[in-house]
Amino acid sequence: MFGQKLRFLPFFCAALDKLHIVRVCRYKIQMASQSSEPAAARRDPYAALRFRDFRLLIIGRFVAQIGEMMVSIAVGWELYERTNDPLALGLVGLVQIIPVLLLGLPGGYIADRYNRRLITLISQLVLIVCSLALAVLSLTEGSLPLLYGVLAIIGAARAFNNPAESALTPLTVPSEHFFNAVTWNSSVWQLSAILGPAVGGLILGLTNIPAAVYVMNAAAGGVLVFVLLLIRGRKVEYLTAAESPFEAVRKGWQFVRSTQVILASITLDMFAVLFGGATFLLPVFARDVLHVDAMGLGIMRAAPSVGALLMAFTLARRPPLDHAGRTLLVAVAGFGVATIIFGLSTSFWLSLAMLLATGALDNISVVIRHSSVMTYTPDEMRGRVGAVNSVFIGASNELGGFESGLAAALLGPVGAVVFGGIGTLIVVGIVAARAPVLRNLRRIGDRLPSPSPASGEPLPAKPVPGNVSS
Repeated sequence: MFGQKLRFLPFFCAALDKLHIVRVCRYKIQMASQSSEPAAARRDPYAALRFRDFRLLIIGRFVAQIGEMMVSIAVGWELYERTNDPLALGLVGLVQIIPVLLLGLPGGYIADRYNRRLITLISQLVLIVCSLALAVLSLTEGSLPLLYGVLAIIGAARAFNNPAESALTPLTVPSEHFFNAVTWNSSVWQLSAILGPAVGGLILGLTNIPAAVYVMNAAAGGVLVFVLLLIRGRKVEYLTAAESPFEAVRKGWQFVRSTQVILASITLDMFAVLFGGATFLLPVFARDVLHVDAMGLGIMRAAPSVGALLMAFTLARRPPLDHAGRTLLVAVAGFGVATIIFGLSTSFWLSLAMLLATGALDNISVVIRHSSVMTYTPDEMRGRVGAVNSVFIGASNELGGFESGLAAALLGPVGAVVFGGIGTLIVVGIVAARAPVLRNLRRIGDRLPSPSPASGEPLPAKPVPGNVSS
């Protein structure tokens, strides 16, 4: 009898084991859910804004960028009023981009050699003086060569300002909040791109005096100068005089070439801007394809900025992207597809939706690119890498308008936009095939594989978080 009872003992023990496993699993699930709640709570969409220096910097940038957008409207309006020549408008971009192309890399070296906050401050003072000079030339109807000369000086000042100013953000927030900081920088840029032209047009409509816009821009630049005087930032090591400028610039370029994530992300963004220049042909599509008036054109022109702004707010409220490399490739490919659909569309609302989509997808690309550059660039190279980025993207912006116009002349506006979208998809395919490090990148901040020994280049360094005041 006792032996018969013992026969049930193994089954009884197995039942107890199963019950124990279930209890352990339930306990682990419960603990995991409890631990994920604080993690979710730590996903602070305003994390970067909680640091004093970053708040000051982003406020100053916002005001100054609105002023810059206002000036772009006023200069174009005044030149066309005085000349009635579209070529005069095209020269505005040309005389400003040439100094950036010529002086961008030296400007990056200067930003790595000397105090970046001081360089930005001096550049902003030059821009303020130039804005006041534009006001004087406008009131006195000064000669056009003088006006273009002032615009060229503005381009030269930006060649030194852009690398130095872009390198200020990593000095104001810890590295773990770089992604959040970039989304807020992008939000401010897109918001200023919407408000700046509107405010500039309003001032011109009320006063009919372009000089009023130039003076307002000088005041906006003064706000950024004041903010720069208040920013402390963390200390960084700058280049020594022992290294020649040519050698320093060469090393900066070699670093970009050897860091596949940075080079591939810049390449994607550059060619997306170069080929996907549908915005340059919006007046043609508004009148001849979609048959809408000036109000419809204005709505279409604002749509990409609105889409980008909405996406920037969305990214700010979510944790850093998983599979960031693939997300970048998909976003740029989606940008190409949306561009093709816009080119083929004859519906205003479908075209508007595609313009919103291009803005949103482009913003994903911008945020990932800037976050990657900021994360994988050592402090001592931020100026030079920022200069390479600025030169490439600035050149693609200007060449994108030329490419769109030339393609439209050869293929018609629809063919030009569709060609640009297909070109974007081809570039995405090439980059995806030739940049496995980017394709396999999960989170921005993950350690990158070492370059091949033949390259002789050091491993891209992650910035060391500094003590940043909040």
